[in-house]
Amino acid sequence: MDVTASSLEGQIQKLEEKVKQANLPSELLDKVGGMINLLRASVKTGSVSFINFENVSSYVNWVTFLPFSNETKDILDLNNAKQVLDKNHYGLESVKNRILEYLSSIILTMQNNTSEGVIRAPILCLVGLVGTGKTTLAYSIAEALGRKFERIPLGGMGDARALRGQSRSFADAEPGAIIKKVVNAKTRNPVILLDELDRVTEAARSDIMGVLVELLDPEQNQAFTDHYIDYPFDLSHVLFVSTANNTTNISTAVLDRLEVVQMPSYTDQEKMEIAKNYLFPKIRSQNGLPERKLVIDESVWPFIIRPLGFDAGIRSLERTIEGVCRKTARLFVEGKVSQESYIHITSENYKQFLPT
Repeated sequence: MDVTASSLEGQIQKLEEKVKQANLPSELLDKVGGMINLLRASVKTGSVSFINFENVSSYVNWVTFLPFSNETKDILDLNNAKQVLDKNHYGLESVKNRILEYLSSIILTMQNNTSEGVIRAPILCLVGLVGTGKTTLAYSIAEALGRKFERIPLGGMGDARALRGQSRSFADAEPGAIIKKVVNAKTRNPVILLDELDRVTEAARSDIMGVLVELLDPEQNQAFTDHYIDYPFDLSHVLFVSTANNTTNISTAVLDRLEVVQMPSYTDQEKMEIAKNYLFPKIRSQNGLPERKLVIDESVWPFIIRPLGFDAGIRSLERTIEGVCRKTARLFVEGKVSQESYIHITSENYKQFLPT
């Protein structure tokens, strides 16, 4: 055996050790074992190629990283869930109540262990305008349950293979986003956010919606088959949450599996509280400004809340506060304001601090 063949044999042994330690299902274990045996035989005959070895090695790595039995322990405490939602979100009482009701059914199911961790409740779909807190609510659900959180952005997705993976017969094939996120979470029961369901491309919409129908149905996703992995993986323990700006472009079959929760627009009073008590302290700190270096009068906040008119969400508000803090930081750095002093924004000078 030459040096190259000897090196490959050593790599093959490492693959075998990885497979032994992975606790794979018996059928998949046999499948992977057969691939490794063929690889070893081709090494002995001198017909192995580097590409073939890389393909087998990559496949072994993916399947051994799949968490077939690993899962995090759920926090089955509704009071904790309420605290998390109140901590992360101001207002939105109707939405938070809907989520708490939803979590209650999940917690009760888990406590009674009637379905061995399988979640059969409808999938939440948070529908609302940009910046109304849809994505952060999904993260809060994961935090409330003590689960890992993963996000799959569907906006602009133009190929169903991005979700379901590509066959290994193609060059540079790899698993789809679903398997990748489960592997990244290292647990079979994460919360996976399907973000912007309504923004997949027109050309691929029917194919992607077809994959989503399978993903969101507990009767079907128990044996979800990624084209790359080519072996069923149980997704029934995953808690899927979805978001959309509207439901117009979501297929009827997918909508049937969703529980739509409308996200209300923030009122000016709610924005005021969010801006002063949540956004401003965080953004001020991110821009290197100590608490007493920037003071904003109460009379200025209405102009910060609505610099360009009504906005349903808080992203514009966040950008406005960032602009104010950056302009303040520049004055300190350029020496136009001494480090011992502070900046006071009033109704007389606020215009010079607002982004233009």
